[in-house]
Amino acid sequence: MHGNPLYAAADISASGLSAERLRLEVVANNIANAFSTRSANGGPYRRQDVVFSAVLNQRLGGGGRHGDGQSSLGGVQVAGIVDDMSDLHRTYNPGHPDADKEGYVSMPNIDLPVEMVNMITASRAYEANLRAMQFFRQMTEQSYGLLRNQG
Repeated sequence: MHGNPLYAAADISASGLSAERLRLEVVANNIANAFSTRSANGGPYRRQDVVFSAVLNQRLGGGGRHGDGQSSLGGVQVAGIVDDMSDLHRTYNPGHPDADKEGYVSMPNIDLPVEMVNMITASRAYEANLRAMQFFRQMTEQSYGLLRNQG
């Protein structure tokens, strides 16, 4: 983050780009493990999700808080990656090496249509933040051009 209020829009978009890129990676990992019945933790893979939190910047003036004492938005940050603790899917497959004594296999709690929707929304959010940064850059270049022409 620049700390300069002129770059606040770019900083907010940059934080969104970073957060959505991580969300795309987590969704891709979920899809890649949709049929993984064994994980490092033991048992089937559990779907993961990214938790975001808003970043608040304190408005400061002269050495203390501004008169209103309010905070302004400063973007988004990743609060963490959490396991989805919803029920695992059970599939009847007695020949599978991980089948229980009744012939059922515990499968990951991943629904591919849900993951595809998550991937599309993360991709579109990434694109929106990228466009906002491009627009900011364009406006900044035009402003510098106007200042050069006046001098």
